[in-house]
Parts: sequence; structure tokens; C-alpha cells
Amino acid sequence: MNAQVPEAAPDTAATPDGRGRTAYRGTDVHVQHEVEQFLYAEAELLDQHRFEEWVALFAEDVLYWMPTRMTRPIRERDLQVAALGESAFAEDDLTMLRGRIRQLTSGMSWSEEPPSRTRRLITNVRVRPRDGGELDVTSNFYVYRSRLERHEDWFVGERFDVLRPADREATGYPFVIADRKIVLEQATLLAPSISIFL
Repeated sequence: MNAQVPEAAPDTAATPDGRGRTAYRGTDVHVQHEVEQFLYAEAELLDQHRFEEWVALFAEDVLYWMPTRMTRPIRERDLQVAALGESAFAEDDLTMLRGRIRQLTSGMSWSEEPPSRTRRLITNVRVRPRDGGELDVTSNFYVYRSRLERHEDWFVGERFDVLRPADREATGYPFVIADRKIVLEQATLLAPSISIFL
């Protein structure tokens, strides 16, 4: 049986954030809690290198997309993040994600052997219902990576997810991730590679 998502309260603010959304989103407390706990559980799976369990959180038709960004003047702010089909660090479907996991866990990936140590912080989770019971979920992330003895990297940005109700009894989770867009704050990455999932 699919999870029942209570109807969220309507948005109550009228101040747009420049991207067609409002800065404040009212939502049902139960829905907010379920979404946050789901995202925290996902972060834990990644930090514990439980990649097979992590990829099972994604829908069969998922798009995992991380576009590049450029520094633009104020009048061109809408163009700073690449559009779908343009330059991207990742533009993966589920098959490609599974392939990346096979490579990551093979012991043959030079950038992850020995593996990185990571810690993910997920904050500012905003939820908005969409038609069909799905949820638009926006969150901020900070990912710290430590590798070998002295190497450190930080990845900071915003994620735009579409969560779809799932059969909790079958999967153990209330949602699957039907779509994920990852927007990094950095225009130029100083990290030598993006060999982890964000």
C-alpha cells in the first residue's frame, strides 16, 4: 500500500525568491518530519558507504543531475546554472548510477581507493506538494570529505528533489527519489574530483 501524504498547508508568503517560488512555505508538520527523516537516513547510508541500499532509494525513471555553474552579472543571474542537456558534472539515469557504484566499490577507482571519509549535513528543508501525491523538496547541503591523511574537500549547495510516495512495508521508506538536481555554490571546484555522491 502506498504511503498517504497529508495535504500540506498553502504557501503563506508572497515574497518571491527570484526563481518563481516563495521564501516561506507552509507545510504539514507530519509531512515535514517524514521528509527530513528520509533525507537524514539517506545521508547516513552514504556516509556509511552503504551504496547498494542508497541507490535503492531512487525510482526507476530517476534523473540525477548536477549542472555546472558560471559567475554572471546581476542581469544574467538566471543563466548562471547550466540548463538540462548543457554542461554537467553528472546527468545520470538509474543504470548509470548503478554503474558508478560498481566502479566505486570495485577497488579499481583510483580516486576512492582507499575510500574517502564523508560527513553530510542537510539543512533548510522546504517541502511543497505537487499533483499526484509527489513532493517538491528543496534542501541545502554541506558535504565534508577527508581522504588519505591530509586531503580535505568541501562541497556546498542546494538540492531540488521530487519525492514519490513508496510502499513503506516493502521498502522500509516512505518515499523514493524520482528526480534530483544538485546545484553547487562553487563555480570552480578546487577538489581534484567529484568521486562521491552529493
